[in-house]
Amino acid sequence: MDKPLLSVRNLTIDIPVGGGTLHAVRGIDFDLNRGETLCIVGESGSGKSLTSLAVMGLLGKAIRRGADRLEFDGTDLTTASPRTMRSLRGARMSMIFQEPMTSLNPAYTIGDQLTEALLLHRKVGREAARARAVELLEKVGITAAESRLSQYPHQLSGGLRQRVMIAMALMCEPELIIADEPTTALDVTIQAQILRLLHDLGREMNMAMILITHDLGVVARVADKVAVMYAGELVETGAATEVFNTPTHPYTRGLLRCIPLPGKTERGSRLGTIPGIVPSLIGDIRGCAFRTRCAHAVPACHEAIPLRGEAGHKFRCVHEDGKRHAEEEALA
Repeated sequence: MDKPLLSVRNLTIDIPVGGGTLHAVRGIDFDLNRGETLCIVGESGSGKSLTSLAVMGLLGKAIRRGADRLEFDGTDLTTASPRTMRSLRGARMSMIFQEPMTSLNPAYTIGDQLTEALLLHRKVGREAARARAVELLEKVGITAAESRLSQYPHQLSGGLRQRVMIAMALMCEPELIIADEPTTALDVTIQAQILRLLHDLGREMNMAMILITHDLGVVARVADKVAVMYAGELVETGAATEVFNTPTHPYTRGLLRCIPLPGKTERGSRLGTIPGIVPSLIGDIRGCAFRTRCAHAVPACHEAIPLRGEAGHKFRCVHEDGKRHAEEEALA
């Protein structure tokens, strides 16, 4: 079997705060192969974006990142120099940020920002770089693409800015692309088109993709693997078909109950909810973080719980028969 393009073991992120240390990400493990799409899902504040920023080396100076292994195609990202990281970012690893208005530089034109990475990382002329920029703007559905190159970010709508961010991430045909809620600013009718574009480009270029979202409907359309995060740790991972067909962790089942199903959810009926709030991650954390919101919590949930299950589908729960609980919840 080929070596994974990206391999992560025991990734932790700690943030010093007034009341102590915020353990924002705790013990994250995953592998990603070329051409695969991994979707990381979970509520806001679960650590999804911080995980992606840790891979890209874009965390703030006060934030502490640790990992037993954080390796991209043979390069150890935990010990890589700033120069090495600059050579990787934009060329072999790219990121689509969630908020394009704060990610694009208001002082530079769209054309300058699109061509910058290509001119820096590839031996091409300015005309070739502009032609590549026009090609990608057209691919992501921007009309009059050439005229957009002379515009500034404030002259574009939120949806157009998001498309520019997607085109920018693809300029150098990276091997890994991280998309943090890439369709947030887009109309619902356009979201599927952009996701399909990213999916097709990934297949065409044998590009690995990490898609961060809390929309499980999106996940079902594009994911090869799914990682469900809650309170900074993975609670369920596996092939998308396994996680959707046999969700085992109560949190995963709760997320799926919140989604209306075409042809099954009656108009006007109540969707599922997850009661309670995410616990504080400051200070010592023991046991299952979801236990205060779980209908199946038992005393054993107060102890440390490792990921268990088969290689293709693992979950962090003391109950082995999550499928039975899922059936009971469906009948309730």
